[in-house]
Amino acid sequence: MGNRISTIHIALAVAGATMLGLAAAPANAAPGKKTPYWASLSHDEARMRVGPSLDYPSNWVYRRRDLPVKVVQVLGLWRKVQDPDGAQGWMHVRLLSDTPTAIVRSAIAPLHGSPSDGSATLFRAERGVVGRISDCSGGWCAFDVKGRRGYVKASDIWGNIDG
Repeated sequence: MGNRISTIHIALAVAGATMLGLAAAPANAAPGKKTPYWASLSHDEARMRVGPSLDYPSNWVYRRRDLPVKVVQVLGLWRKVQDPDGAQGWMHVRLLSDTPTAIVRSAIAPLHGSPSDGSATLFRAERGVVGRISDCSGGWCAFDVKGRRGYVKASDIWGNIDG
């Protein structure tokens, strides 16, 4: 019995050291992208957790596919993200997408027919509207909200305006 306990303690110590090594390795390895970088939610429901594991409780549940988030830290398959309101927590990588999106932060954001103040306003998006973005340059971004497209001032949105 004494040998069995010793063997179990040694096995647990080795397993613990191995897990620590595995957990520490990805944090130092280049994840392919340099933080911070932009991502968006790829599911209709995504849980933000207080730590990088399913063992940690959720601090937020998001029900907003395409919501932009900023990835500020990488740890294995977990990403520490910041939401548009500044809340931070951990999400599993499978909940995130590279699709460039943004959320309207101004009270009303006019969407124009071309990237110019002088162009026709096609429609207006209210604060909180989420859309997919592309072609950000000169202070404007092409913005697509469920098929309705126009150009929005980059200063009116929060998200992947870096391109």
